Amino acid sequence: MVSPEKERHHGLLDTLVFRHAKWWLAIGMISILAIAGYFYIGHSANRPDGNSSAAPAANSNLDQIVTADKARPAKKLWVCPMHPQVIRDQPGELCPICGMDLVEMVPPSEHQPGHSHGVNIDTASQQRLGVRLATAEWQTLSQDIHAYGNVVADESLVFNLSSKLEGVIKRLHVNLVGQQVEEGQAIYEIYSPELFKTQFEYVDLIKEKDKLLVPMMSEDAHTNPDYKMTESDMMAVKMNAKERNLYTEKFQYYDAAHLTEYLNTTYRPKEVVEIRAPRSGFITKIEVHEGSAVKPMDNLFSFANTSRVWIDVPLFPDQLAWVKDGDEVTLGLPKSSQPGIKARLQFVTPMFDSTTRTVQARLSVDNAKNRLLLGSFLDVIIHAKPHKALAVPRSAVMRTGKGDWVMLAEGEGHFSPVKVETGVETTDSVEITDGLQAGDRVAVNGQFLLDAAASMSDAAQRMHDSHDAGKH
Repeated sequence: MVSPEKERHHGLLDTLVFRHAKWWLAIGMISILAIAGYFYIGHSANRPDGNSSAAPAANSNLDQIVTADKARPAKKLWVCPMHPQVIRDQPGELCPICGMDLVEMVPPSEHQPGHSHGVNIDTASQQRLGVRLATAEWQTLSQDIHAYGNVVADESLVFNLSSKLEGVIKRLHVNLVGQQVEEGQAIYEIYSPELFKTQFEYVDLIKEKDKLLVPMMSEDAHTNPDYKMTESDMMAVKMNAKERNLYTEKFQYYDAAHLTEYLNTTYRPKEVVEIRAPRSGFITKIEVHEGSAVKPMDNLFSFANTSRVWIDVPLFPDQLAWVKDGDEVTLGLPKSSQPGIKARLQFVTPMFDSTTRTVQARLSVDNAKNRLLLGSFLDVIIHAKPHKALAVPRSAVMRTGKGDWVMLAEGEGHFSPVKVETGVETTDSVEITDGLQAGDRVAVNGQFLLDAAASMSDAAQRMHDSHDAGKH
C-alpha cells in the first residue's frame, strides 16, 4: 500500500514534467518552422525560372533609399576661416570668437575637378574680406640696389719694408701710424758694420778709377793726337766700372742709393746711414724702435698706397640675384654734397660668408686725391640691368616655411593655393619662375584668409559629418 507522502510526491513530479514538456514542444515547433523556411527561401531564390520575390523586393527598396539620399540637396553650412569648429547653418552670422564673417563651406563633392584643397567664396564674401585680384604678366623689371661699401686698401699697393742689413736703429724719422711718407724720404738711420765696410770698398774703387784715368787727363793726352791707352789700361778701367756698378746696385738694395753720389763727392764713408722709402704711402704698422737691433729680413714698417682703393660691398641673397659683373655703380660719401663717384663692379666673389650671410662684391676706384679714407663707409647704388620676367605683385606671394605660395583664382569664386618659385624682386613686383602662367589671376589681398579657409574647410566638413553621424 502506497503511503500518502509518496502519492503527493508523484503528483508534484507529474505536474512539473507536464509543464516543461509543453515548453520543449513549443521550442521544437519553432525550430522546425525556421529550418523549413530557410530551405524554402533558398531553393526558391535559386529556381531556374528565376521567379524570386523576396530578395528582389529587398534590393529594390535599398536602391530607392540610396537614390533618394543621393538626390537630397546638400545642406549649406558656413564656417569661420580662423576657427573651423564654429559652424552655422544660417548666413550672415559672425564668429563668436574673433568676430569674422563666416564663409560658405562647400562640400567636397561640389569642388571643381582636380581641386582637393580649395575654397569657394561668393562675390559678396570676397568684398567683405577685401579680396582683390591681379594678373600674372610679363614685365620689364629693373631696380637700383642700395647697399653700403667699405673702403679697403688695394692689396697690390700694400708692401712691407724689411731690414736688408744687420745693425742697430739709431733714429726713427717715422713714428706714427697713418703718417704719410713720400718716395725717397728718410725713414730711419742705422749703424751697420757691413754697410760701413761696403762704403770703404766703394771709395777704394773710386780712387782706383781716378788713378786709371790720370793718363787720359794729362796734357799729352790732349795735345798728342797719337796718344792711346794700352789695352791693359782699357781693361782695368772697364773692370773698375763694372765693380762700381755692382756696389751702386748694393746701395740701391739697401735703400741707400743716395750714398753713391755722396761717396763720389766726399770719399768719406758714413757710420750712420739714412734709409729712405722706396715708395710713397702711409704707415699702417711700425714694428721697430730706436735702439732696436735688427737683422736681414726683419719686418720694420708696413705701408699702404691709397692712390687706388677697393670698395667691398656685402650683398644679401635677394640682392645677389640682380647683380652682375660690369654693372654701373654710384658711390656717395655720407652727408656730403660732393658729386658721386662713378665706377663699375669688378667681380663678385664666389664665397658665401657664413657669419654675415652675405657675398662680397668688389670694385676698384681711383683715389689720387685721397677723397676716400681707408676703413670709411660709403653709400653704394648698383644700377642693375633690367630684364623681362613673368611677375605678380609682391603682396600676392605668401612666404611660408614650406615655400612660397599664391592663391590662384580659378573662376566662379573658387580659390586654390599654388606653390611657386620666385626670382628677383622689385619694390612692387616679384618674378615667378615656376608655378604660374601669363594671364593667371591671383589674390593680392586677403589671401591668408582664403588659405585658412581652404586648409580648414575639409577639416570642418569632417567635424560636421562626424557630428551628424553621432546624432544618428
